[in-house]
Amino acid sequence: MLPLSSKICLLGFSGHGFVVAEALKSLGYTSLYYAEEQEQLSNPFGLSYVGFEQEASFDWSQFNAFALGVGDNQARARIAQKIKDKNATLLSVVHPQAHIAIEIEIGAGAFIGRGACVNSLVKLGVGTIINTSAVIEHECQIADMAHIAPGAVLAGNVKVGKFAFVGANAVVKQGVRIGDYATIGAGTVVLQDIPNNSTVVGNPAKALSRG
Repeated sequence: MLPLSSKICLLGFSGHGFVVAEALKSLGYTSLYYAEEQEQLSNPFGLSYVGFEQEASFDWSQFNAFALGVGDNQARARIAQKIKDKNATLLSVVHPQAHIAIEIEIGAGAFIGRGACVNSLVKLGVGTIINTSAVIEHECQIADMAHIAPGAVLAGNVKVGKFAFVGANAVVKQGVRIGDYATIGAGTVVLQDIPNNSTVVGNPAKALSRG
């Protein structure tokens, strides 16, 4: 964890960005800023606006670290790559009210939300999101830029591919593999492996029909 006086810039400041901002404040960070294409009308956490990180004039050197404030997997990956290109520090954010086992791996830029439970020997890739009250059981592996939505439950030894999305309150049986870029609909019950690029819904999970 960085010193609480560190200057941290949140890249993206709406929706998911608000959740990350609240977590940073709850952790005790006091020097917080945000970057967006334009200054936001809603600023519930009082962060200072510093411009847009895609502009050539943006001063990366003034901050100690950057946090990802975007829920969309593709957009989050683009921002993380920009941070890497600038040789800047990508901060992982773990809410102080999350329940985290001792022996886990957390990739750069990951976010673990309030009430989430991450159990022993879990591996989280770069830029992953474990959202509010999600449960990630022992030995799960969540690849880069995957998003586990609020209330989702992954039983032991589940593997989630890169850029996958597991929807709110979905349940995934132990040992299941979810492919890269797969989407699991909200409330879906997953009992078998899900191929890459698939979208499944229902109980049990079935491929979404294409009209």
